Amino acid sequence: MTLNADIPASPYADLTPPLTAVQALAESNRCLFCYDAACVRACPTGIDIPSFIRSIATGNLKGAATTILSDNIMGGTCARVCPTETLCEQACVRNTAEERPVAIGRLQRHATDHLFARKGPHPFARAASTGKRVAVVGAGPAGLSCAHRLATLGHEVTVYEAKPKSGGLNEYGLAPYKMADDFAQREVAFILEIGGITIEHGRRLGADLSLETLRAEFDAVFLGVGLGGNNLLNIPGEERDGVENATAFIERVRQATPDAPVAVGRSVVVIGGGNTAIDAAIQAKRLGAEDVTLVYRRGRGQMGATAWEQELAQTNGVVLKTFAAPVAIDAQGITLERTRLEDGKLVSTGERYSLPAAMILKAVGQTLAREALDGLTIAGGKIVIDDDHRASLDTVYAGGDCVASGEDLTVQSVQDGKLAALAIHRHLTA
Repeated sequence: MTLNADIPASPYADLTPPLTAVQALAESNRCLFCYDAACVRACPTGIDIPSFIRSIATGNLKGAATTILSDNIMGGTCARVCPTETLCEQACVRNTAEERPVAIGRLQRHATDHLFARKGPHPFARAASTGKRVAVVGAGPAGLSCAHRLATLGHEVTVYEAKPKSGGLNEYGLAPYKMADDFAQREVAFILEIGGITIEHGRRLGADLSLETLRAEFDAVFLGVGLGGNNLLNIPGEERDGVENATAFIERVRQATPDAPVAVGRSVVVIGGGNTAIDAAIQAKRLGAEDVTLVYRRGRGQMGATAWEQELAQTNGVVLKTFAAPVAIDAQGITLERTRLEDGKLVSTGERYSLPAAMILKAVGQTLAREALDGLTIAGGKIVIDDDHRASLDTVYAGGDCVASGEDLTVQSVQDGKLAALAIHRHLTA
């Protein structure tokens, strides 16, 4: 990806501008169209990358997009938010020859955006009805991926979503600069065009639904419930006004309107080292905060955010302070303690310092909300599944961030939903 060094006039501006037709043609012709391509093996959804890039090079954008979406129905979102620098683009052989990979993510966006802007028929069609009904809990990437694949296979799917909108983290948990122009909802609408999928919003597992009832009423159940809880810092002052979970902050920003943006403090401190922390820090800066500091208790090499994301934060005016552990919050700001690694273990130096902060955002990890998951085996804070994404209760499957199938990425969630749908289909048609 190409870093956008300019702070945009709008805090909701696109992170990376889309390729023009000429740029896409030139970039696609850099691809060597490798046999048994390393980039395909690096993609969690196994998109045939050389094939779709060849289609772009020959002017067949609809064919390129269909190739992408056949493997990853959320290829449009993944083109925007995937850490391609550690996945497909890291594996690109052009890194060796030219020290610059083919811009796979931007080419993928070019193709999928073209298809979304089309006026023609939907590229996918449903199979004949099987008469089977499947419940999907959660309208995020895993749930929608599962629902779409099941619908194409002829099953009737009812999706239960707790929030007012579908999309999950794509709608509520990714910074606006990554998902500009209401793309999450346009993608949901595209997915639903296949037919056979009904979504009921405001229906939460536990409060409005029970797993027992769903199992009794449907032939199979898929859980794509994500991680609904947030870890605590467990330090004095954490409950003070002005201290907020970064996920809640991003959700507020995503649901705000441009004429009534979320107010941020003059000085903002973000605690954490993952992608959510980076998103919150950059978004706070783009919303007008004068000083934004991201603090992390370990070093940059241990941060969950990629080197590219870290550089992006700095390019957008965010200060990174590492080896700094929060110990207290008061009316003036936050007190931090310097740390260091000794034999791989994090230890405190005893030296403390303070940073002023009008707003403090916590991004120290999320947890599985276990309510209403009785009967399911949970280990390491995740629902335990087998190789077919089947949970410990009969006819119940799970995927996405609530299971330990890989990294907590949109692309992995989409793959989980797709694989679970195929397993459900095998079960229902056996």
